[in-house]
Amino acid sequence: MSAATALLAPEESSFAPLQQARQRALHPELGNAHVRFIGLGKTYPGQTAPALEGIDLNIQRGEIFGIIGRSGAGKSSLIRTINRLEQPSAGRVLIDQVDIGEFDEDRLVRLRRRIGMIFQHFNLMSAKTVWQNVELPLKVAGVPKAQRQRKVAELLELVGLEQKQHAYPAQLSGGQKQRVGIARALVHDPDILLCDEATSALDPETTASILELLRDINQRLGLTIILITHEMAVIRDICQRVVVLERGRIVEQGAVWQVFGNPRHAVSKTLLAPLQAAVPATLQARLQPQPGSAEATLVLNLKVSGTERQAPELSTLFASLGGRISLLQGGIESIQGRPLGQLLVSVANSPHSHEQVIERARQWATQVEVLGYVD
Repeated sequence: MSAATALLAPEESSFAPLQQARQRALHPELGNAHVRFIGLGKTYPGQTAPALEGIDLNIQRGEIFGIIGRSGAGKSSLIRTINRLEQPSAGRVLIDQVDIGEFDEDRLVRLRRRIGMIFQHFNLMSAKTVWQNVELPLKVAGVPKAQRQRKVAELLELVGLEQKQHAYPAQLSGGQKQRVGIARALVHDPDILLCDEATSALDPETTASILELLRDINQRLGLTIILITHEMAVIRDICQRVVVLERGRIVEQGAVWQVFGNPRHAVSKTLLAPLQAAVPATLQARLQPQPGSAEATLVLNLKVSGTERQAPELSTLFASLGGRISLLQGGIESIQGRPLGQLLVSVANSPHSHEQVIERARQWATQVEVLGYVD
């Protein structure tokens, strides 16, 4: 049974292909996206500025998709329209080409069982054990006991908590609590998993383990994972594509390597700033905007943005620039198989003029920024 058919009542299932064909005929722009937003807007009562405005976005089946933005950008409002916890003020949300805005309460219940959600602060019931927290949604849905037991056991094994099934939330670490939240979100075998700042309350090491778990779940179960965060490092480590929101609007979107390699909007650049190499303070204090002499040391910021699939060789750069070259800060990493990063280098005693050094650097790097000179 397809995900789209599963959203329909049993007696409606035979009509699903007809309904989808009608939708495609009326709206040929729908395409094959798993989740699609068309002209989506949301304005809350008492507020003049919209929380969301003109959102047009496709999310493909099976991908890990990131939504990033500063606080108040509209991230939570956007993903909560996917399970209709938020009702749009304008536009449409389609899942497998079916407009969920037309769903009544019964169909919404079925929809929400096909969409799991994990939260920043875990939302566990403190008086229930790990097992009971995971089992609860199944009990509410009226699933028979034997089936519940099999499912909970499978999920606790999947998230690595078999030995913690009798523990209470107060006895767990933050990472373990989030693993319980992930297991609970998977009890109804969802097609889509929504992650609302799922790692923001975790330390870096625990964040890495949770992201690895989400990646494994994505690959093993074929889930479409949609996560929101204000942390660019999370987007870099797990997502295939990303959209940047600001004041309820999309300001940038694309493959992660493209947005990271060449951010175009000021918001994207601001969010990426913590990941960028900074000029050491001791050097910054000595930098001058113009050389005091032809022998002044030139300091450059060399950016590699992933447009080439092979990482450029440092030996080629050093041989081209000539003189004494020092690597001050930075590095090159691989994102989606593309080399991205930046190097802060100083060039002294080169046989070439400063202008020639800069031009030669441009043949190696995607972008070259002159940070200044040291006499």
